[in-house]
Amino acid sequence: MLYPELFKQLEAVRWNMDRDIPWDRFDASMLSEEQAQTIKMNAITEWAALPATEMFLRDNREDSDFSAFMSVWFFEEQKHSLVLMEYLRRFRPDLVPSEQELHEVRFEFDPAPALETLMLHFCGEIRLNHWYRRAAEWHTEPVIKAIYETLARDEARHGGAYLRYMKRAIARFGDEAKAAFAKVGVLMASARRTAQALHPTNLHVNEKLFPRDTIQSRLPNPEWLEHWLDKQIQFDSVWENKVVERILHNMSLLMEHSFKSVQELNRYRKQVTAQLGAAGLGGKPQSA
Repeated sequence: MLYPELFKQLEAVRWNMDRDIPWDRFDASMLSEEQAQTIKMNAITEWAALPATEMFLRDNREDSDFSAFMSVWFFEEQKHSLVLMEYLRRFRPDLVPSEQELHEVRFEFDPAPALETLMLHFCGEIRLNHWYRRAAEWHTEPVIKAIYETLARDEARHGGAYLRYMKRAIARFGDEAKAAFAKVGVLMASARRTAQALHPTNLHVNEKLFPRDTIQSRLPNPEWLEHWLDKQIQFDSVWENKVVERILHNMSLLMEHSFKSVQELNRYRKQVTAQLGAAGLGGKPQSA
């Protein structure tokens, strides 16, 4: 089991909201209105760990190890929402999200192949780590800068934990896992070719609720994310390349095969998929 070891590792570096956030360094003159508004949107977005956890537990019912790890991931992700709301409660109480605004992002996700979902969230942690690092640079107020730096480190650690479960999946399922990971890896490393930000909170996950079936579509300002990325934190091609490089680097380690570009990863995906087809293995494992 991976859960006991991962619990110890994450417990050892867990930050305390009272002691480790420099609340006394707050400088009201350094917080703009537009910056404060983005904090509210991110607080609501982080609340979406709740429906994501419900999805993970449902789709990994046969995997008690991974499901137990969700207790750690869920706790730390909900704390992200909580610390952003605590910042607003202290310094901009008029912007604290209402319970209804938070509840809006809790809805059921359609079932999906567990391995593809695992890879999707692994890539999501990499992307969010880079978004928050860029947000920390964009913000000017010292406390919120420190908060985003803290959250970015958490997201990186979560990505590392997901990577452990991906390695385990390859050991268990071989080419089926490799094909699933490569498929989603190609998608998530191709953001430059899409009009939308490729992150789990911005993907459609409930056909019956379409088009209000993304987390972002259910925010008070559904257009917020694109504006935040493009106009505010300016997550440009340089930063996007950092995300792609990290995905390709980790895929290279995971598959024991060097990928210098998305095109190379896609060729590998086709090769592994063809091998599965030749072997008559079309089904997906039910859990990671």
